[in-house]
Amino acid sequence: MDNQVIVKSSIVITSIFPPTKAVDSYSNMGYLNTIIVGDKKSPAEYNNTNVTFLSVETQSKLGYAISKELPFNHYCRKNIGYIFAILKGADVIIDIDDDNIPYEDWSFPDFNGEYDQLNSDMGFINIYRLFSEQNIWPRGLPLNKINLKFKSEQLQKGMSRVGIWQGLADADPDVDAIYRLINNTPCFFKKRTPVVLGPGTVSPFNSQNTAFRKELFPLLYLPTTVNFRFTDILRGFVAQPIMWLYDYFLGFTQATVEQERNPHDYMKDFESEIPCYLHGESIIGIISKRISSSYTIYENLLIAYEELLNNGIVTKDEIVVLKRWISDLQKHD
Repeated sequence: MDNQVIVKSSIVITSIFPPTKAVDSYSNMGYLNTIIVGDKKSPAEYNNTNVTFLSVETQSKLGYAISKELPFNHYCRKNIGYIFAILKGADVIIDIDDDNIPYEDWSFPDFNGEYDQLNSDMGFINIYRLFSEQNIWPRGLPLNKINLKFKSEQLQKGMSRVGIWQGLADADPDVDAIYRLINNTPCFFKKRTPVVLGPGTVSPFNSQNTAFRKELFPLLYLPTTVNFRFTDILRGFVAQPIMWLYDYFLGFTQATVEQERNPHDYMKDFESEIPCYLHGESIIGIISKRISSSYTIYENLLIAYEELLNNGIVTKDEIVVLKRWISDLQKHD
């Protein structure tokens, strides 16, 4: 892994299982602080001494304002792991799932560098098209954008300041339930150089194999009043227009993990993903009308969720939890 990313890097995972092959792999990387966030279905004790295991009991003792507001049996409890990593001085926080097995060369590129750049203001794009010939798309992509293709002139080399890196996953990548119900062909993405999206060019990104730089830690917030198939996708839709205000951009790398996906009920996944299909395209516009570079990231984050509340995408409880998140982080600033 690149030197910049090694420095004070924490990896945050939430799991209801005993240590998995993936967890053991990351915990054996001596340069990473591996944090496991438990939930009510998680083991009471964690049989891996190389990780920091935050049991439900431990979480209640940390004193975070957000803790009492987070629902149990929900992916958003990962927020506690982010706060823990931030308070321990992390410079980079990496999101991983417990079924993402790293390749030997698992890494993220420098956050600042020269990369292939997609043009600005392209709207939603199917980023998988640049990494595969298969008819495959990421979870959260508006369905009317699945078949869009790229032209060679839309991609050019340039210096980029990446705020968030999304690494792809081979075998059973992050796709929606529609893909799995009608096709479900495994995908092994082709090797290629990283791609960075210009401002106004949008792609869903998830909470699997994803690295955030320190300046954007507030945007790690996983919303709590939407379901687990929507929470990280919504986070990504909120993050991108806010990132652009401060000249940070979203980048994608070739697959550096193989996903051995935990069992899922595809029809339940489909039902949970319906908000992605209904709201995905509108969210960027809703947020962009109100946020401004004259505000802080915290202020823009709150404005964004207030607009989502006004448009019926989250509930008023979201604002309560978000304010607790901001309070916890500002104590560290």
